[in-house]
Amino acid sequence: MHMKKGRRLATGLLAGLLALAPAAWAETETVAIAMDARASGTPFPHFWEQMFGSGHAVLALRDDYRRDLDMLRQATGVRYVRAHGIFNDELGVFELDKQGKPVYNFSYVDQIYDGLLARGVKPFVELGFMPEALDSKPHAQKVFFYKLRASPPRNYALWDGLIKAFAQHLVDRYGIDEVASWYFEVWNEPDIPFWNGKPAQATYFKLYDHTARALKSVDPRLRVGGPATSAVAWIPEFLQHVHARKSPVDFVSTHAYGNVCPDVKKVREQIASSAYPALPFILSEFNATIYTRTDITDAPYMGPYLASTIRDCAGLVDMMSFWTFSDVFEEQGVVKTPFYGGYGLIAERGIPKPSFNAFAMLHKLGEQRLPAGDGPVLATRREDGTVVIALWNYARPAHAKPDGSVATPKRFDVTVAHLPTGTAATLWRLDAGHGNANTAFDAMGRPAYPGIDQIKTLQQAGSMAPAETQSMHDGKLSIEIPPQGLVVLELKP
Repeated sequence: MHMKKGRRLATGLLAGLLALAPAAWAETETVAIAMDARASGTPFPHFWEQMFGSGHAVLALRDDYRRDLDMLRQATGVRYVRAHGIFNDELGVFELDKQGKPVYNFSYVDQIYDGLLARGVKPFVELGFMPEALDSKPHAQKVFFYKLRASPPRNYALWDGLIKAFAQHLVDRYGIDEVASWYFEVWNEPDIPFWNGKPAQATYFKLYDHTARALKSVDPRLRVGGPATSAVAWIPEFLQHVHARKSPVDFVSTHAYGNVCPDVKKVREQIASSAYPALPFILSEFNATIYTRTDITDAPYMGPYLASTIRDCAGLVDMMSFWTFSDVFEEQGVVKTPFYGGYGLIAERGIPKPSFNAFAMLHKLGEQRLPAGDGPVLATRREDGTVVIALWNYARPAHAKPDGSVATPKRFDVTVAHLPTGTAATLWRLDAGHGNANTAFDAMGRPAYPGIDQIKTLQQAGSMAPAETQSMHDGKLSIEIPPQGLVVLELKP
Protein backbone atom coordinates (compact mmCIF):
# COMPACT_ATOMS: atom_id res chain seq x y z
CA MET A 1 0.00 0.00 0.00
CA HIS A 2 1.12 3.57 -0.59
CA MET A 3 2.60 5.64 2.24
CA LYS A 4 1.68 9.22 3.18
CA LYS A 5 5.30 10.39 3.20
CA GLY A 6 7.91 10.19 0.50
CA ARG A 7 5.56 9.39 -2.35
CA ARG A 8 4.93 10.99 -5.69
CA LEU A 9 1.38 11.01 -6.97
CA ALA A 10 0.80 11.85 -10.60
CA THR A 11 -2.83 12.29 -9.68
CA GLY A 12 -2.06 15.32 -7.58
CA LEU A 13 -3.26 13.65 -4.37
CA LEU A 14 -6.87 14.44 -3.55
CA ALA A 15 -7.17 17.04 -6.28
CA GLY A 16 -6.45 14.34 -8.82
CA LEU A 17 -8.91 12.02 -7.12
CA LEU A 18 -11.74 14.48 -7.48
CA ALA A 19 -10.92 15.75 -10.96
CA LEU A 20 -12.96 13.20 -12.86
CA ALA A 21 -14.48 13.69 -16.28
CA PRO A 22 -16.07 17.12 -16.80
CA ALA A 23 -19.14 15.36 -18.17
CA ALA A 24 -19.88 14.26 -14.63
CA TRP A 25 -20.59 17.91 -13.80
CA ALA A 26 -22.99 18.62 -16.67
CA GLU A 27 -25.20 21.55 -15.67
CA THR A 28 -28.38 20.07 -17.08
CA GLU A 29 -30.58 18.15 -14.66
CA THR A 30 -31.61 15.69 -17.38
CA VAL A 31 -29.24 13.32 -19.13
CA ALA A 32 -30.43 11.77 -22.39
CA ILE A 33 -29.02 8.33 -23.19
CA ALA A 34 -29.68 6.84 -26.65
CA MET A 35 -28.36 3.49 -27.82
CA ASP A 36 -29.11 0.48 -30.00
CA ALA A 37 -29.43 -3.02 -28.55
CA ARG A 38 -28.24 -4.49 -31.87
CA ALA A 39 -25.27 -2.18 -32.36
CA SER A 40 -21.86 -3.67 -33.05
CA GLY A 41 -19.96 -3.98 -29.79
CA THR A 42 -16.33 -4.16 -28.77
CA PRO A 43 -14.86 -6.76 -26.40
CA PHE A 44 -15.30 -5.80 -22.76
CA PRO A 45 -13.43 -8.23 -20.52
CA HIS A 46 -14.04 -7.69 -16.80
CA PHE A 47 -10.51 -6.46 -16.17
CA TRP A 48 -11.49 -4.58 -12.99
CA GLU A 49 -12.72 -7.58 -10.98
CA GLN A 50 -10.23 -10.34 -11.76
CA MET A 51 -7.74 -9.36 -9.05
CA PHE A 52 -7.93 -7.78 -5.58
CA GLY A 53 -5.39 -6.76 -2.97
CA SER A 54 -5.43 -7.78 0.66
CA GLY A 55 -3.67 -7.17 3.95
CA HIS A 56 -0.31 -8.81 4.64
CA ALA A 57 -0.19 -12.51 3.90
CA VAL A 58 -0.44 -13.93 7.43
CA LEU A 59 -3.97 -12.54 7.72
CA ALA A 60 -5.07 -15.13 5.16
CA LEU A 61 -4.91 -17.67 7.99
CA ARG A 62 -7.78 -15.93 9.82
CA ASP A 63 -11.38 -17.05 9.60
CA ASP A 64 -12.69 -13.53 9.00
CA TYR A 65 -10.29 -13.01 6.07
CA ARG A 66 -11.49 -16.25 4.50
CA ARG A 67 -15.13 -15.37 5.17
CA ASP A 68 -14.67 -12.03 3.41
CA LEU A 69 -12.92 -13.76 0.51
CA ASP A 70 -15.91 -16.11 0.20
CA MET A 71 -18.19 -13.06 0.04
CA LEU A 72 -16.00 -11.52 -2.66
CA ARG A 73 -15.96 -14.73 -4.66
CA GLN A 74 -19.76 -14.93 -4.63
CA ALA A 75 -20.19 -11.33 -5.77
CA THR A 76 -17.44 -10.81 -8.35
CA GLY A 77 -15.27 -12.53 -10.94
CA VAL A 78 -12.16 -12.53 -8.73
CA ARG A 79 -9.39 -14.86 -9.91
CA TYR A 80 -6.30 -13.55 -8.11
CA VAL A 81 -5.46 -12.11 -4.69
CA ARG A 82 -2.29 -10.13 -3.94
CA ALA A 83 -0.80 -9.65 -0.48
CA HIS A 84 2.34 -8.16 1.02
CA GLY A 85 4.85 -10.04 3.13
CA ILE A 86 5.03 -13.68 2.06
CA PHE A 87 8.64 -13.67 3.34
CA ASN A 88 7.90 -11.76 6.57
CA ASP A 89 9.31 -13.42 9.69
CA GLU A 90 5.80 -13.95 11.08
CA LEU A 91 5.48 -16.73 8.49
CA GLY A 92 8.75 -18.37 9.51
CA VAL A 93 9.88 -18.99 5.92
CA PHE A 94 13.63 -18.39 6.30
CA GLU A 95 16.33 -18.53 8.93
CA LEU A 96 20.00 -19.53 9.22
CA ASP A 97 21.26 -22.36 11.38
CA LYS A 98 24.32 -22.12 13.63
CA GLN A 99 26.57 -22.90 10.68
CA GLY A 100 25.02 -20.10 8.63
CA LYS A 101 23.18 -22.45 6.32
CA PRO A 102 19.62 -21.63 5.16
CA VAL A 103 16.64 -23.35 6.73
CA TYR A 104 13.29 -23.09 4.89
CA ASN A 105 9.83 -23.62 6.35
CA PHE A 106 6.83 -23.37 4.03
CA SER A 107 4.18 -24.60 6.47
CA TYR A 108 2.29 -21.29 6.72
CA VAL A 109 2.83 -20.56 3.03
CA ASP A 110 1.09 -23.83 2.23
CA GLN A 111 -1.82 -23.03 4.53
CA ILE A 112 -2.23 -19.59 2.94
CA TYR A 113 -2.15 -20.80 -0.65
CA ASP A 114 -4.20 -23.92 0.08
CA GLY A 115 -6.86 -21.61 1.51
CA LEU A 116 -6.91 -19.41 -1.58
CA LEU A 117 -7.00 -22.28 -4.03
CA ALA A 118 -9.76 -24.05 -2.08
CA ARG A 119 -11.87 -20.94 -2.75
CA GLY A 120 -11.14 -20.89 -6.46
CA VAL A 121 -8.64 -18.03 -6.20
CA LYS A 122 -5.00 -18.02 -7.33
CA PRO A 123 -2.13 -16.14 -5.69
CA PHE A 124 -0.63 -13.07 -7.30
CA VAL A 125 2.64 -13.49 -5.42
CA GLU A 126 4.37 -10.33 -4.28
CA LEU A 127 7.95 -11.39 -3.47
CA GLY A 128 8.88 -9.60 -0.26
CA PHE A 129 9.67 -8.41 2.28
CA MET A 130 13.17 -9.21 3.60
CA PRO A 131 13.56 -11.91 6.26
CA GLU A 132 15.51 -10.75 9.32
CA ALA A 133 18.30 -13.23 8.65
CA LEU A 134 18.87 -11.64 5.22
CA ASP A 135 18.42 -8.00 6.25
CA SER A 136 21.43 -5.90 5.21
CA LYS A 137 20.22 -2.94 7.30
CA PRO A 138 18.77 -4.46 10.47
CA HIS A 139 18.68 -1.12 12.29
CA ALA A 140 16.87 0.78 9.53
CA GLN A 141 13.37 2.16 10.10
CA LYS A 142 10.68 -0.48 9.79
CA VAL A 143 7.33 0.74 8.57
CA PHE A 144 3.77 -0.31 9.31
CA PHE A 145 2.26 -2.01 12.30
CA TYR A 146 3.96 -5.27 11.37
CA LYS A 147 7.41 -3.64 10.94
CA LEU A 148 8.30 -4.80 7.46
CA ARG A 149 11.97 -4.98 6.52
CA ALA A 150 12.72 -2.92 3.42
CA SER A 151 16.41 -3.68 2.92
CA PRO A 152 18.30 -5.38 0.10
CA PRO A 153 19.59 -8.84 0.98
CA ARG A 154 22.95 -8.94 2.76
CA ASN A 155 23.88 -11.93 0.64
CA TYR A 156 22.49 -12.37 -2.88
CA ALA A 157 23.45 -16.03 -3.03
CA LEU A 158 21.19 -16.67 -0.03
CA TRP A 159 18.39 -14.58 -1.58
CA ASP A 160 18.66 -16.46 -4.86
CA GLY A 161 18.54 -19.70 -2.90
CA LEU A 162 15.38 -18.58 -1.09
CA ILE A 163 13.63 -17.69 -4.34
CA LYS A 164 14.60 -20.99 -5.94
CA ALA A 165 13.56 -23.05 -2.92
CA PHE A 166 10.26 -21.16 -2.65
CA ALA A 167 9.43 -21.58 -6.33
CA GLN A 168 10.49 -25.23 -6.41
CA HIS A 169 8.35 -25.98 -3.37
CA LEU A 170 5.31 -24.41 -5.03
CA VAL A 171 5.87 -26.38 -8.23
CA ASP A 172 6.35 -29.61 -6.29
CA ARG A 173 3.21 -29.03 -4.24
CA TYR A 174 0.78 -27.63 -6.82
CA GLY A 175 2.28 -28.70 -10.15
CA ILE A 176 3.87 -26.55 -12.82
CA ASP A 177 0.64 -26.19 -14.82
CA GLU A 178 -1.02 -24.56 -11.82
CA VAL A 179 1.88 -22.37 -10.68
CA ALA A 180 2.55 -21.23 -14.24
CA SER A 181 -0.91 -19.63 -14.14
CA TRP A 182 0.12 -17.45 -11.17
CA TYR A 183 2.04 -14.17 -11.29
CA PHE A 184 5.24 -13.35 -9.39
CA GLU A 185 5.84 -9.65 -8.75
CA VAL A 186 9.22 -8.50 -7.45
CA TRP A 187 8.78 -6.43 -4.26
CA ASN A 188 6.34 -3.58 -3.62
CA GLU A 189 6.79 0.13 -4.36
CA PRO A 190 10.59 0.29 -4.32
CA ASP A 191 10.48 3.97 -5.29
CA ILE A 192 9.32 4.93 -1.76
CA PRO A 193 10.36 3.70 1.71
CA PHE A 194 9.22 0.13 1.16
CA TRP A 195 12.77 -0.19 -0.20
CA ASN A 196 15.82 1.41 1.41
CA GLY A 197 18.50 0.40 -1.07
CA LYS A 198 20.70 3.30 -2.16
CA PRO A 199 20.34 4.44 -4.84
CA ALA A 200 16.81 3.08 -4.87
CA GLN A 201 16.37 2.44 -8.56
CA ALA A 202 19.73 0.79 -9.24
CA THR A 203 19.54 -1.45 -6.19
CA TYR A 204 15.97 -2.48 -7.00
CA PHE A 205 16.94 -3.33 -10.55
CA LYS A 206 19.67 -5.58 -9.13
CA LEU A 207 17.10 -7.27 -6.89
CA TYR A 208 14.80 -7.72 -9.85
CA ASP A 209 17.50 -9.28 -12.04
CA HIS A 210 18.45 -11.80 -9.37
CA THR A 211 14.86 -12.65 -8.48
CA ALA A 212 13.61 -13.04 -12.05
CA ARG A 213 16.51 -15.26 -13.05
CA ALA A 214 16.19 -17.40 -9.92
CA LEU A 215 12.50 -17.97 -10.64
CA LYS A 216 13.08 -18.84 -14.27
CA SER A 217 15.84 -21.27 -13.29
CA VAL A 218 13.14 -23.38 -11.60
CA ASP A 219 10.91 -23.32 -14.68
CA PRO A 220 10.81 -20.82 -17.57
CA ARG A 221 7.00 -20.91 -17.55
CA LEU A 222 6.85 -19.02 -14.23
CA ARG A 223 5.65 -15.46 -14.90
CA VAL A 224 7.63 -12.61 -13.35
CA GLY A 225 7.33 -8.83 -13.56
CA GLY A 226 7.67 -5.44 -11.92
CA PRO A 227 8.62 -2.78 -11.01
CA ALA A 228 5.48 -2.57 -8.77
CA THR A 229 6.14 1.12 -8.20
CA SER A 230 3.88 3.73 -6.67
CA ALA A 231 2.35 6.42 -8.90
CA VAL A 232 3.41 4.70 -12.17
CA ALA A 233 7.08 5.50 -11.58
CA TRP A 234 10.16 4.02 -13.34
CA ILE A 235 8.34 2.24 -16.18
CA PRO A 236 10.53 3.38 -19.13
CA GLU A 237 13.70 2.95 -17.07
CA PHE A 238 12.63 -0.52 -15.96
CA LEU A 239 11.88 -1.69 -19.47
CA GLN A 240 15.14 -0.23 -20.78
CA HIS A 241 17.04 -1.98 -17.99
CA VAL A 242 15.58 -5.46 -18.46
CA HIS A 243 16.10 -5.18 -22.21
CA ALA A 244 19.73 -4.11 -21.83
CA ARG A 245 20.43 -6.83 -19.24
CA LYS A 246 18.30 -9.46 -21.00
CA SER A 247 16.48 -10.06 -17.74
CA PRO A 248 13.22 -12.02 -17.87
CA VAL A 249 10.01 -9.99 -17.84
CA ASP A 250 6.47 -11.25 -18.49
CA PHE A 251 4.38 -8.27 -17.40
CA VAL A 252 4.60 -4.68 -16.17
CA SER A 253 3.00 -3.77 -12.85
CA THR A 254 2.60 -0.46 -11.06
CA HIS A 255 0.13 1.43 -8.85
CA ALA A 256 -2.11 4.50 -9.12
CA TYR A 257 -4.66 6.12 -6.84
CA GLY A 258 -7.37 8.74 -7.36
CA ASN A 259 -8.11 9.59 -10.98
CA VAL A 260 -6.12 6.63 -12.25
CA CYS A 261 -7.01 6.41 -15.93
CA PRO A 262 -4.67 9.19 -17.18
CA ASP A 263 -1.84 7.33 -15.46
CA VAL A 264 -3.00 4.04 -16.95
CA LYS A 265 -2.98 5.59 -20.41
CA LYS A 266 0.52 6.96 -19.80
CA VAL A 267 1.87 3.54 -18.86
CA ARG A 268 0.20 1.86 -21.82
CA GLU A 269 1.90 4.37 -24.12
CA GLN A 270 5.26 3.80 -22.40
CA ILE A 271 4.95 0.06 -22.92
CA ALA A 272 3.91 0.53 -26.55
CA SER A 273 7.01 2.64 -27.25
CA SER A 274 9.37 0.19 -25.51
CA ALA A 275 11.13 -2.92 -26.74
CA TYR A 276 8.16 -4.91 -25.36
CA PRO A 277 5.09 -3.30 -26.98
CA ALA A 278 2.82 -6.31 -26.37
CA LEU A 279 3.76 -6.82 -22.72
CA PRO A 280 0.72 -7.28 -20.42
CA PHE A 281 0.05 -4.39 -18.06
CA ILE A 282 -1.31 -5.00 -14.56
CA LEU A 283 -2.27 -2.14 -12.27
CA SER A 284 -1.63 -4.13 -9.11
CA GLU A 285 -3.06 -1.47 -6.77
CA PHE A 286 -5.73 1.20 -7.22
CA ASN A 287 -8.34 2.93 -5.10
CA ALA A 288 -10.04 6.31 -4.91
CA THR A 289 -7.59 7.68 -2.33
CA ILE A 290 -4.45 6.84 -0.37
CA TYR A 291 -6.06 8.21 2.78
CA THR A 292 -8.51 6.63 5.22
CA ARG A 293 -11.56 8.83 4.63
CA THR A 294 -15.00 7.74 5.71
CA ASP A 295 -16.63 10.09 3.20
CA ILE A 296 -14.82 8.32 0.34
CA THR A 297 -13.90 4.68 0.90
CA ASP A 298 -16.81 3.92 3.25
CA ALA A 299 -19.35 5.96 1.29
CA PRO A 300 -21.67 5.57 -1.73
CA TYR A 301 -19.20 7.88 -3.50
CA MET A 302 -17.34 4.71 -4.48
CA GLY A 303 -20.14 3.61 -6.84
CA PRO A 304 -19.79 6.44 -9.36
CA TYR A 305 -16.01 6.45 -8.85
CA LEU A 306 -15.69 2.80 -9.80
CA ALA A 307 -18.11 2.98 -12.72
CA SER A 308 -16.34 6.01 -14.17
CA THR A 309 -12.91 4.45 -13.67
CA ILE A 310 -13.94 1.21 -15.37
CA ARG A 311 -15.40 3.09 -18.33
CA ASP A 312 -12.34 5.30 -18.81
CA CYS A 313 -9.69 2.59 -18.28
CA ALA A 314 -11.30 0.00 -20.55
CA GLY A 315 -8.90 -1.23 -23.22
CA LEU A 316 -5.85 0.30 -21.55
CA VAL A 317 -4.98 -2.27 -18.88
CA ASP A 318 -5.11 -6.07 -18.71
CA MET A 319 -6.00 -6.28 -15.02
CA MET A 320 -6.43 -3.71 -12.27
CA SER A 321 -6.46 -4.74 -8.64
CA PHE A 322 -8.58 -2.84 -6.12
CA TRP A 323 -6.76 -2.23 -2.85
CA THR A 324 -8.25 -3.99 -0.85
CA PHE A 325 -11.09 -6.51 -0.70
CA SER A 326 -11.35 -6.48 3.12
CA ASP A 327 -10.72 -4.34 6.18
CA VAL A 328 -9.08 -7.37 7.76
CA PHE A 329 -6.00 -5.20 7.42
CA GLU A 330 -3.28 -4.09 9.82
CA GLU A 331 -0.95 -1.59 8.15
CA GLN A 332 -1.94 1.19 10.56
CA GLY A 333 -2.59 -1.18 13.45
CA VAL A 334 -5.43 -3.34 14.71
CA VAL A 335 -8.79 -2.10 13.41
CA LYS A 336 -10.54 -0.07 16.13
CA THR A 337 -14.00 0.39 14.61
CA PRO A 338 -15.97 -1.07 11.69
CA PHE A 339 -16.04 2.18 9.67
CA TYR A 340 -12.82 4.20 9.79
CA GLY A 341 -12.29 4.87 6.08
CA GLY A 342 -10.38 1.65 5.47
CA TYR A 343 -9.48 0.63 1.95
CA GLY A 344 -11.49 -2.60 1.99
CA LEU A 345 -14.78 -3.44 0.32
CA ILE A 346 -15.95 -5.23 3.46
CA ALA A 347 -15.81 -3.58 6.87
CA GLU A 348 -14.82 -5.34 10.06
CA ARG A 349 -17.23 -8.12 11.11
CA GLY A 350 -18.26 -8.90 7.54
CA ILE A 351 -20.27 -5.72 6.93
CA PRO A 352 -20.56 -4.92 3.19
CA LYS A 353 -19.60 -1.38 2.26
CA PRO A 354 -21.12 0.55 -0.65
CA SER A 355 -17.96 -0.24 -2.63
CA PHE A 356 -18.65 -3.98 -2.24
CA ASN A 357 -22.16 -3.48 -3.59
CA ALA A 358 -20.78 -1.42 -6.46
CA PHE A 359 -18.53 -4.31 -7.49
CA ALA A 360 -21.42 -6.77 -7.16
CA MET A 361 -23.62 -4.56 -9.34
CA LEU A 362 -20.95 -3.90 -11.97
CA HIS A 363 -20.26 -7.64 -12.15
CA LYS A 364 -23.61 -7.84 -13.97
CA LEU A 365 -22.23 -5.95 -16.98
CA GLY A 366 -21.90 -7.86 -20.24
CA GLU A 367 -18.87 -8.89 -22.28
CA GLN A 368 -19.51 -6.52 -25.21
CA ARG A 369 -19.42 -2.74 -24.86
CA LEU A 370 -22.02 -0.80 -26.82
CA PRO A 371 -21.91 2.81 -28.01
CA ALA A 372 -23.93 5.07 -25.68
CA GLY A 373 -22.41 8.54 -25.88
CA ASP A 374 -20.00 10.36 -23.59
CA GLY A 375 -22.20 10.85 -20.54
CA PRO A 376 -22.08 9.03 -17.20
CA VAL A 377 -23.05 5.74 -18.81
CA LEU A 378 -21.50 2.38 -19.56
CA ALA A 379 -23.59 0.19 -21.88
CA THR A 380 -22.90 -3.49 -22.49
CA ARG A 381 -24.45 -6.64 -23.90
CA ARG A 382 -24.22 -10.21 -22.70
CA GLU A 383 -23.93 -13.24 -24.96
CA ASP A 384 -27.65 -14.00 -24.57
CA GLY A 385 -28.59 -10.53 -25.84
CA THR A 386 -29.33 -8.99 -22.43
CA VAL A 387 -28.40 -5.31 -22.36
CA VAL A 388 -26.86 -4.11 -19.10
CA ILE A 389 -26.30 -0.40 -18.49
CA ALA A 390 -24.53 1.40 -15.66
CA LEU A 391 -25.65 4.97 -14.95
CA TRP A 392 -24.29 7.25 -12.24
CA ASN A 393 -24.46 10.70 -10.72
CA TYR A 394 -20.92 11.58 -9.68
CA ALA A 395 -20.65 14.06 -6.82
CA ARG A 396 -17.74 15.04 -4.65
CA PRO A 397 -17.63 14.08 -1.01
CA ALA A 398 -20.17 16.23 0.85
CA HIS A 399 -21.97 16.60 -2.52
CA ALA A 400 -20.28 19.92 -3.28
CA LYS A 401 -19.61 20.96 -6.85
CA PRO A 402 -16.33 22.73 -7.70
CA ASP A 403 -18.10 26.10 -7.59
CA GLY A 404 -19.40 25.40 -4.07
CA SER A 405 -22.99 24.73 -5.04
CA VAL A 406 -24.77 21.56 -3.96
CA ALA A 407 -25.00 18.62 -6.35
CA THR A 408 -28.52 17.70 -7.40
CA PRO A 409 -30.32 14.53 -8.52
CA LYS A 410 -30.11 13.66 -12.21
CA ARG A 411 -32.90 12.36 -14.37
CA PHE A 412 -31.73 9.86 -16.98
CA ASP A 413 -34.00 9.50 -20.01
CA VAL A 414 -32.90 6.24 -21.61
CA THR A 415 -33.90 5.15 -25.12
CA VAL A 416 -32.82 1.73 -26.40
CA ALA A 417 -33.64 0.88 -29.99
CA HIS A 418 -34.38 -2.65 -31.25
CA LEU A 419 -35.25 -4.25 -27.94
CA PRO A 420 -37.28 -7.46 -28.35
CA THR A 421 -40.98 -7.21 -27.49
CA GLY A 422 -41.60 -8.04 -23.86
CA THR A 423 -38.14 -7.04 -22.64
CA ALA A 424 -38.09 -6.93 -18.84
CA ALA A 425 -36.35 -4.02 -17.11
CA THR A 426 -34.74 -4.65 -13.72
CA LEU A 427 -32.49 -2.27 -11.84
CA TRP A 428 -30.29 -2.21 -8.77
CA ARG A 429 -29.47 0.95 -6.83
CA LEU A 430 -26.56 2.10 -4.70
CA ASP A 431 -26.82 5.46 -2.95
CA ALA A 432 -27.26 6.93 0.51
CA GLY A 433 -30.52 5.03 0.99
CA HIS A 434 -29.64 1.77 -0.80
CA GLY A 435 -26.85 -0.65 0.07
CA ASN A 436 -25.32 1.75 2.57
CA ALA A 437 -24.73 0.71 6.20
CA ASN A 438 -23.44 4.15 7.19
CA THR A 439 -26.93 5.47 7.92
CA ALA A 440 -27.60 2.66 10.40
CA PHE A 441 -24.13 3.08 11.92
CA ASP A 442 -24.72 6.81 12.39
CA ALA A 443 -28.08 6.08 14.03
CA MET A 444 -26.28 3.84 16.53
CA GLY A 445 -23.92 6.67 17.43
CA ARG A 446 -21.01 5.03 15.59
CA PRO A 447 -19.98 2.70 18.44
CA ALA A 448 -16.35 1.57 18.36
CA TYR A 449 -17.38 -1.93 19.42
CA PRO A 450 -20.88 -2.73 18.09
CA GLY A 451 -22.74 -5.44 19.94
CA ILE A 452 -23.68 -8.73 18.31
CA ASP A 453 -27.20 -7.57 17.45
CA GLN A 454 -25.86 -4.27 16.15
CA ILE A 455 -23.44 -6.13 13.89
CA LYS A 456 -26.32 -8.16 12.44
CA THR A 457 -28.23 -4.94 11.84
CA LEU A 458 -25.25 -3.40 10.05
CA GLN A 459 -24.70 -6.48 7.92
CA GLN A 460 -28.31 -6.33 6.80
CA ALA A 461 -28.24 -2.57 6.23
CA GLY A 462 -25.08 -2.91 4.14
CA SER A 463 -26.44 -5.65 1.89
CA MET A 464 -27.22 -4.81 -1.71
CA ALA A 465 -30.71 -3.36 -2.05
CA PRO A 466 -33.33 -5.65 -3.63
CA ALA A 467 -33.84 -5.40 -7.36
CA GLU A 468 -36.59 -3.13 -8.67
CA THR A 469 -38.81 -3.64 -11.69
CA GLN A 470 -38.89 -0.70 -14.08
CA SER A 471 -41.59 0.10 -16.61
CA MET A 472 -40.57 0.50 -20.27
CA HIS A 473 -42.60 1.97 -23.14
CA ASP A 474 -41.32 1.68 -26.70
CA GLY A 475 -37.78 1.11 -25.45
CA LYS A 476 -37.88 4.18 -23.22
CA LEU A 477 -37.64 4.67 -19.47
CA SER A 478 -36.63 7.36 -17.01
CA ILE A 479 -34.60 6.95 -13.84
CA GLU A 480 -33.71 9.52 -11.20
CA ILE A 481 -30.37 9.09 -9.47
CA PRO A 482 -29.34 11.11 -6.40
CA PRO A 483 -25.84 12.54 -5.96
CA GLN A 484 -23.25 9.79 -5.49
CA GLY A 485 -25.76 7.29 -6.84
CA LEU A 486 -25.13 4.31 -9.10
CA VAL A 487 -27.77 2.31 -10.99
CA VAL A 488 -27.26 -0.88 -12.98
CA LEU A 489 -30.11 -1.53 -15.38
CA GLU A 490 -30.73 -4.95 -16.91
CA LEU A 491 -32.88 -5.22 -20.04
CA LYS A 492 -33.50 -8.92 -20.51
CA PRO A 493 -35.32 -10.41 -23.53
